[in-house]
Parts: sequence; structure tokens; C-alpha cells
Amino acid sequence: MIKGSVVITGGGTGGHLNVADSFIDSLHKKAISVIFIGSSNGQDQAWFKNDKRLKEAYFLDTKGVLNKTFFGKIKSLFNIFLEIKTCLNIYSKHNVKAVICVGGYSAASGTFASILSASCSLYIHEQNSKMGKLNKISSPFAKEVFSSYDSKSLVKDYPVSKLFFDNSRIRKKIKTIIFLGGSQGAMHINNFALELAISLNNLNINIIHQTGLLDFERVKKIYDKLNIKVDIFAFSNEIYKKMNKADFAVSRSGASTLWELCANTLPALFIPYPYATSDHQYYNAKFLQDQGLCYLLRQNELNKDFLLKILKKDNFKISKNLFSCINTNGVDSIIDILIENHK
Repeated sequence: MIKGSVVITGGGTGGHLNVADSFIDSLHKKAISVIFIGSSNGQDQAWFKNDKRLKEAYFLDTKGVLNKTFFGKIKSLFNIFLEIKTCLNIYSKHNVKAVICVGGYSAASGTFASILSASCSLYIHEQNSKMGKLNKISSPFAKEVFSSYDSKSLVKDYPVSKLFFDNSRIRKKIKTIIFLGGSQGAMHINNFALELAISLNNLNINIIHQTGLLDFERVKKIYDKLNIKVDIFAFSNEIYKKMNKADFAVSRSGASTLWELCANTLPALFIPYPYATSDHQYYNAKFLQDQGLCYLLRQNELNKDFLLKILKKDNFKISKNLFSCINTNGVDSIIDILIENHK
């Protein structure tokens, strides 16, 4: 057992926070003291501020550097480096032995502090096929870097909640399609779903649609006008149940959603967000496409006839092969390595 605490640092967006949550859950179940370090900006506090699994949660005054003016970047970097001292004090106070970086600007201060600390080791979990800037800078100093896309990684399985595996099934016939734009929604995917609605209804294919919070009312009104019955929702904490009901998905290809669909053995057409850093959503999906495990289209290539043609194909093989592309114990395997290294 680890004689000290483990820090999980990172967040800012749902993808990073999903991974953080998986690590926190695994550490808590193994009775290992776990601390979260994130940002007071973004979604971090909403996820972990009152989480009883945590020994402590710290939210630093840090912000991202991307898409800022020159002076905005300088200010963000100054705050990140200012908070390194705060993190070093946290590590000393709680006898921190390991820091797991899950990415995002929320992780910067905690990650750099672990490099400067003589008492704790840095571990990195890279979610995407294209490594983020923070992880590129810090990976030479890490004891281990874990990635689902890197053959050199000791653990290749993405940290996905067991609920997605428990609610999986092999799809043989497409009776229901789910459109997923993420918690914030995706206007292009929403419009694509609406364009397809009448054709899908004529084929007796049911529709499940996650619209995102901002576009829910607009999309619902159009479905009502079309007089098509749809399971429509803005956001759900039980998305695994929605996936279980579906036989095919149309989705963005952020890392968490992509691997959740794999764990659920749900065949998908991925439409990457075109402005993702380093085009990582495209390369996430291409990693699966190269193995014949998904369909992939650029947003500007969206084509109603292409999807209707896919739905007539036999997707049983894809669903069956997805079953063996990810194991259930990705998180626990990583934590086991930490335990072995810090006995």
C-alpha cells in the first residue's frame, strides 16, 4: 500500500474530469488517501468541491493559455507559476508520494510542482492520440506515461467507468440511433439529426438525441413540428443507459466519449470537432478507423445519404470487435503500478 497520499490533478473540461473521477474512484476503493487539485475556473469545482471520496480538494486561480491575447497568456502563465508554491506546500502537508496528471490547464501547477518536488513522482495519463502541450513538456520527467494510443504504454486501456461495460451488448440490427454532441452540444450534429429525422422515422428507426443545454429548446421545437417522437435531452448523468438502448451512434470524438462507445460496443460514425487542438479528435477516431472499428467523416463532409447507406450495412462485426478493443480494468491496472512503485 502507498504510505502517503496521491494527487489527481487536471480538468477544465468534461473529458479530463471523467478520467480524474475514474482515478479518484479506484484510489478511494483501495483505501488510498486521494487529493484533487484543479482550477477555480472551468467545471472542476462542480465535479469535486464536496466529493466525500477526497481527503482534500484544492481549486487554484489558474486559467488556460490558449486563445488568449499576448498579455492574457503572460497573466495565465504567471498565475500557473505562482500556484506551484501552493502545490509544493500541499505535497509537503499531505505527504504526497505520487501525482497523476490527467491533462488540461488545471493540471499545470500541480504537474510542474511534482517535477520540482524531491518526494513525489509524476505519472501522466494522455487521453488523446495527439499529446497536449503540457504533457509534451512534462513527459520527459514522468515516471510513466499512459496512453491508449501508444504501443509503449504499460497500460493501454482507457479509464472508462465500469457502467459502460456493464451496459454493453453486441448489436445485430439497427433499430435505434443516438446523436451525441457532448454536454455542450454540437450545432452541426444537431442539424444533421434534424435533417435525417424524417428518413429515419420512415425506416422505423428510433432516435435518441443529446442536444446540449444551449440548443435543447430549438431542436425540441423542430422535432415537435415534424411530429416525430424522440428521446431528447440536454444532458444526462446516466448516458450509459441511453447508449445501451441504441444500436448506432453519431458522435464527436473526444477521447472519453470515443472510449465509452467502445466499452459499450456501440458502432459509431464520428464527426470530429474541427477546431480541437492539434486536430486531436480526428486522430482519435482515425486510430479506430484504421482498425475497421468505426466510420469517420469531417464536419464539412456530412452527408445524409452516407449515413443511411451505413445503417443498411451489417455492423455486427464492428460491434463484436469493439468488445475486445478495451478491457474493463484500465484504471485499476494503472493504480496497481503506482502501488508497486511506492510500497
